[in-house]
Amino acid sequence: MTTAERPHRWISARVRILLWLLVVMAVALTAVAATTRSVLLRDADHRIDGLLAQETGEFTNLAREGVDPHTGERFTAPDPLLRLFLSRQYADPDEELLGLVGRPGKAPAKKEQAREPRIDHPLAEDPAALRTVFESPDATGTLHRDLGEVRWAKVEIAPSGGHPAAAFVVAFHPAGEQAKAGDVFTMLLAISGVALLMTTGIGWAVAGRILKPVRLVRTTAAQLTEQDLTQRIPVQGRDDIAALAETFNGMLDRLERAFAAQREFVDDAGHELRTPITIVRGHLELMGDDPGEREETVRIVTEELDRMSRIVEDLLLLAKAERPDFVTPEPVQLAELTADVFVKARALGERDWALAEVADAETDLDPQRITQAMVQLAQNAVQHTAPGQRVSIGSRLCEGRVELYVADTGPGVQPQDAAVIFERFRRGTARRGSRATGAGLGLAIVKAIAEGHGGRVELRPTDGGGATFVLVPGQSEGAAHQ
Repeated sequence: MTTAERPHRWISARVRILLWLLVVMAVALTAVAATTRSVLLRDADHRIDGLLAQETGEFTNLAREGVDPHTGERFTAPDPLLRLFLSRQYADPDEELLGLVGRPGKAPAKKEQAREPRIDHPLAEDPAALRTVFESPDATGTLHRDLGEVRWAKVEIAPSGGHPAAAFVVAFHPAGEQAKAGDVFTMLLAISGVALLMTTGIGWAVAGRILKPVRLVRTTAAQLTEQDLTQRIPVQGRDDIAALAETFNGMLDRLERAFAAQREFVDDAGHELRTPITIVRGHLELMGDDPGEREETVRIVTEELDRMSRIVEDLLLLAKAERPDFVTPEPVQLAELTADVFVKARALGERDWALAEVADAETDLDPQRITQAMVQLAQNAVQHTAPGQRVSIGSRLCEGRVELYVADTGPGVQPQDAAVIFERFRRGTARRGSRATGAGLGLAIVKAIAEGHGGRVELRPTDGGGATFVLVPGQSEGAAHQ
C-alpha cells in the first residue's frame, strides 16, 4: 500500500511526544487553575459565614445585655434597639445591615445605615425579597434572585407590649468575591496558555534532540543490505538513547558475523557436496559394459552417496543445535556413561583401547548427545592413528568440574591448526594422518554439543605425543556429586 492509499496519515514520534506533553500540561494547568478557583470560592464562603455569624452575634449580645442610652433601661421596643445597633456598625462594601419591623399584610418597614450606595441592586430596595427573608422560619439562608445572589442571616425580635415583630438582618452580596475568583481563574488560564506556547517550542527542540539517535537508527537500518552491514551509529552520552545505539550496533555486529558465517557455510557446503556429485557423475559417464567395471562403479557411487548423506545429516544436526531442545539433561552416572562410550568406541578400529579412568559421580547431562560427541572424538582419534596405537577414554572430576576426554598417541595437532579444527568444514592446514576423511564437520558437532550443555571442548597435548580432546560440560560444574 502506498502512502497515498494509507487510511491514516503517518505521525512521527516527535509529534506524538509533543502532543502528549501538551495534553498532559494542559490538563495539569487547567486542574491547577480550577483548583485555585475552587479554593478561593471556598475561602470566600467561609469568610461570608464568619461575617454573618459575627454581626448576628453582636446584635444578639446587644439585645440581651444592652441598655437604651436615653432611658438607661433595657430595651423594650425594637425601634430604639435597631437604630442604636445600626448607628454603631459599619458594613463592608458588599454587606448590608438592615432592621425590619413587621406590618400586617405589607412588606416590613426597613431601617438601614445612612451611607453612599456601594451595592448594585441592594436587598433594601427589593420589597419582595425583604418580605421573604422576614417571613422565613430559618435563621440564615440564600436568596437566588435575578438581580444577584444574596446570603443572609437574621435575629428575630419577638413582639411584646403591643410592639410588632421585628428582626435584624445582615445580607452579603457574594458577586464581588466570586468575580475576584473568576478573575484569578482567567489570569491563570492566560498564563497557562503562554506556558503551553513556550512548552511547544522547547518541547519540539528537546524531542528532536532526544530522538536524533533514533532517526540515525532508522536511517542506518534503511541503508543496510545483505552485502553491506558496515554502517554503525555514533554513540554519545550514557543515557537510554546511547544504550539503544550501542545495542543496535551490537546487533549489526552479530548480523555481520552471521551473514559472513552463512556465506562461508554455504560456500563450504556447496564445495563439499559438489565433490561427490562430480565423482558420481564422472564414473557414471565413463562406465562401460564390463561387469567388473560396472560393479566397481556402483561401489564408488554408493560410497560417495553415503558420504553425501552423512554430510547432510551432519548439517541438519548442526542446524538443530541452535534450537533450545537440542540438549535434554537428566541425572547420569558418569561411570556407566564412560563405560558405555568405551564399549562403543572399541568397534571403530583395531587400536590399543584403554579405559584410563572413571569418575564416580552423578551429574545432569544429555547422555545421548554426550555419547555422540565422545564417539565422534574416538572416531577422530582412529582416523589419525595407526592400528595398534593407544587410544584412551576416561572421565574425571577436576576442581568441581566434570571432564570427559579421548587421548590418542598420533602425530598431534599443528599449532596453526588448533584454532580452526572446531570450525565447520575446516580440517586445518596440515593433516594429522593420511587416513583422515570426512567433510570437516565432526569436531564442529562436538563443539555444538559442548556449548549446548553450556560448556566447551578443549584441545590439550598428550603426554608422550598425540592429542587429547576434553569435553567440559558447563552444566556439570558445581552440579556433580559423589
